[in-house]
Formats: sequence, structure tokens, C-alpha cells
Amino acid sequence: ELENQLTAKSKALDELKQSLASNGSAEQTPEAQSLRIAELCEMKDSIVNQVAQLKASMESVLEQWRAYDEIYAEVSLMTTRYLYCIDQCKPSGEEASLEALKKQVKTLQ
Repeated sequence: ELENQLTAKSKALDELKQSLASNGSAEQTPEAQSLRIAELCEMKDSIVNQVAQLKASMESVLEQWRAYDEIYAEVSLMTTRYLYCIDQCKPSGEEASLEALKKQVKTLQ
């Protein structure tokens, strides 16, 4: 959207250059007009560069978020699996015997 707005403003600036070049202005000298237009062009170029940098930065951030989402889904799945395994390996009674605990250790290994 910013790039589209900059394109529109660039066209408007070009039209202004042409209009001032053909009509002139009684309020400002041609030199002052040229300096002002040059300043506007420099500002526009600076903004175009900043938008390009912002776009590259945002693409990098988006890629990092995609990687985060993939890793998060994987960790979430692993956590669910581990919780299921832990739940399945609980001793059946409230008080576990030594033999039941040894059996559970073997199951876990």
C-alpha cells in the first residue's frame, strides 16, 4: 500500500515539475522552484529507500514467524505425546509396590 501511495505521489511530483516548468510562478523565482522540487525529490527517494528497507525487514520477520509457528506446532505435538506416555505409565494403585515401580521403570526405558 505504501509503495502504491509513493508511486502516486511520484506521479504528482512529476506533474508538478512539468507544470512549474511550463507555467512558472510569480511568487517564486525559477531557481527557488528548482531547489524546492529537488528537495521534494530527495525526500521522496529517501522515503522510497526506507519503505524498501521496511519491506525487507518485514519479510524477514514474517519468515521468522513462520519458522516459529512450525517449531511451536512440533513442540506442542511432542508435549502432548509425552503427557500421554506419562499418563499411561502411572502406577495403578495409590501406593505402588517396589515390584510395580521396577516394572514401570522398565516400561519407561
